[in-house]
Amino acid sequence: MKVLLIYPYFPDTFWSFRHALKFILKKASSPPLGLLTVAAMLPPEWEKRLVDMNVGSLEDGDLLWADLVLISAMAVQKESVKKIITRCRSAGVRIAAGGPLFTTEYEEFGDVDYLILNEAEVTLPVFLEDWKNGCPEHMYTSDQWADVRKTPVPLWELVNMKLYATLNIQYSRGCPFNCEFCDITLLCGRVPRTKDKDQVIRELDSIYSYGFRGGVFFVDDNFIGNKRKLKVEILPAVAEWMEMRGHPFTFITQASIELSDNEELMRLMVKAGFDVVFVGIETPNEQSLAECSKFQNRNRDLLASVRKIQKSGLEVQAGFIVGFDSDPLTIFDTQIKFIQNSGIVTAMVGLLNALPRTRLYERLEKENRLLKDTSGDNTDFSINFIPRMNYDVLINGYKKILETLYSPKYYYKRVKTFLKEYMPPKKKIFRFNMNGVCALFKSMVILGIAGKERFQYWKLFFWTIFRRPRLFPLAITFSIYGFHFRKVFEKNIHSH
Repeated sequence: MKVLLIYPYFPDTFWSFRHALKFILKKASSPPLGLLTVAAMLPPEWEKRLVDMNVGSLEDGDLLWADLVLISAMAVQKESVKKIITRCRSAGVRIAAGGPLFTTEYEEFGDVDYLILNEAEVTLPVFLEDWKNGCPEHMYTSDQWADVRKTPVPLWELVNMKLYATLNIQYSRGCPFNCEFCDITLLCGRVPRTKDKDQVIRELDSIYSYGFRGGVFFVDDNFIGNKRKLKVEILPAVAEWMEMRGHPFTFITQASIELSDNEELMRLMVKAGFDVVFVGIETPNEQSLAECSKFQNRNRDLLASVRKIQKSGLEVQAGFIVGFDSDPLTIFDTQIKFIQNSGIVTAMVGLLNALPRTRLYERLEKENRLLKDTSGDNTDFSINFIPRMNYDVLINGYKKILETLYSPKYYYKRVKTFLKEYMPPKKKIFRFNMNGVCALFKSMVILGIAGKERFQYWKLFFWTIFRRPRLFPLAITFSIYGFHFRKVFEKNIHSH
């Protein structure tokens, strides 16, 4: 039995980092963790190939080789998915599909032979049993949540790790919060389910054994859902492992803002090797936070919370949204001011969209305000419902935010604000590897000589060398990120 696992093309978006990856000679930011985990659940005797269309092309020979194609995707990959399905149909190969896109929008994919929805640990074994018995059904679904303690180590042998900037691990699923616009609780539930310490260490060992060194992304939607287990069990074990291996990785994750209330947890995360955390801030406007049930962000000084996290040694990346019913006309200037003052360099600002089956989607459907499908891209100019604010005012205000935040003047000023306030642990060493040296010289040419940001680039370059020399590699990284963000937003603004 030959199974071909296909990860569709990820378009050029905020999180693709496509323009930044060229500086470090990488093809994609990270490999398809879900598909690699699914591959480990397939019968060991099956022959397996994986084609990640973000690092290589899907050849006709791949489809002719396969007895079955397995696709997993997110909403933003829908266009690529449809092309893959057409090619599979032409090649006469059967298709099985799962993952977030298919779980929430399965009605659109009637031409897929087998829809394996929800969590693979629950529905895939049933499909495999039916397949073995020669009687597979069209759709497999379940309202049960998987026991992630039984989830296998991903089959890393199927990818070339050298093509990726970071690798990934999942420690937990689920989020205790229930924000109206978010589909995490729909896909993963409200009660955080966590892996055991030994599992996490096995996964780190696996990545380490294949020779990878660098950034590892804990892809949990809310890493701190079970704070006690992290503090008592997971983080001490990871810190010990990192110490024994000579700190081969740095860790990135996502967490809710109340991380800032827990100094012990932040200290343990930094000790274990975490240096970046993505936080959903969404908006400084209290009424909009109440509207979308983002209660964890309410009644607090969000700016002070961000600074507290950054002073602990964790860089804050953050998501922001405009387009809430409660947004006043001043929201655009308020968002700009907040982001600039916070020193959040990587600030993803998007228009509110209603994802299928979320509480927001259902509310807007009742109010007859839904317009069309969402693209799944957090930062394009599409909005799939009728906003309360005048549409042109909203779009022009959003455009103003992007043009301001990612103009070289404002962006580099924000980088400097962050570098002044950021307090990494003294023992942490920021260093360039060969890819980093290559990135440095490329940045000097592309940004420092040819780029419209050259004045700001050199100003930051020399300021960091003389004032914060330890953080010089970080300053260059941010300069390269800024180049990517500007490219993405300029394309979106011009195409609108």
